Amino acid sequence: MKPAPFTYTRAVSVAQAIDLLATEPDARLLAGGQSLGPMLNLRLARPTRLIDIKRAPELRMLETDSRHLRLGACWTHAEIEDATIEDPTNGLLPHVARGIAYRAVRNRGTVGGSLAHADPAADWLATMAVLGAAIIVQGSGGARRCAATAFVQGPFATALGPAELIVAVEVPRLSPGARWGYHKVCRKTGEFARAIGAAILDDRNGLARVVCGATGGAPIELPRTAARLTEAGAAAAAEIVADELSALRGAAPWQVHAVAVRRALAQLAAPDGVTLQHRAGPVAGTA
Repeated sequence: MKPAPFTYTRAVSVAQAIDLLATEPDARLLAGGQSLGPMLNLRLARPTRLIDIKRAPELRMLETDSRHLRLGACWTHAEIEDATIEDPTNGLLPHVARGIAYRAVRNRGTVGGSLAHADPAADWLATMAVLGAAIIVQGSGGARRCAATAFVQGPFATALGPAELIVAVEVPRLSPGARWGYHKVCRKTGEFARAIGAAILDDRNGLARVVCGATGGAPIELPRTAARLTEAGAAAAAEIVADELSALRGAAPWQVHAVAVRRALAQLAAPDGVTLQHRAGPVAGTA
């Protein structure tokens, strides 16, 4: 199939894109197009206008200070993977980017596009949640900050208003001694995850956070597991993952997610930081 007819506009600025969204409610934004393109071809999306924002200069900005990196929304997964930009996360951002789909997708897909699409299994949702990042959103009323943990409101549903777009992501800078673990369970390489586990421990900055992703909705924070990580270490934290998930969401569907979180904790604790390999196919109930 081919897309339904639409008008194409290449926006030269964020302001122009916002004006078009405000005056034409059925318009859609195009960044990398790796999700929207197939939806157009299958006619799951039928916008009256396609607004190409890829070359808007504000969406390619980079701003750094001692606490954060502000990353424009149209930087691609491949550029993060290749260390084209500074990494404030001790390797977490390039590691996550390297595991997204295939290189052809990473060459065009963007951070902001992935977050705005809000596929529950997308890597950047869980990553930004575990980092405690902020999503910078802009509309006709100006810019606002939205915590990554509050940005996703359900599957493919976000806190974006009808005439707003993501302009940047504000990523906290981890200290040199910070440790992280990130593990996703996929049936095959390049596929969306069945489960994601992510954990960060940064003693200097007082940060301990554990997140379960690919949940069918927003990433799930595990505060009890994070507290145990700080108090007693990764092995002790791993022991309560399944119980906390069951208490938060019920028992049966979360077995694979508990495995992913435990493996992320094991990676965080590994002396050499070696990434544990993804598991293809069915996953056992124990790590």
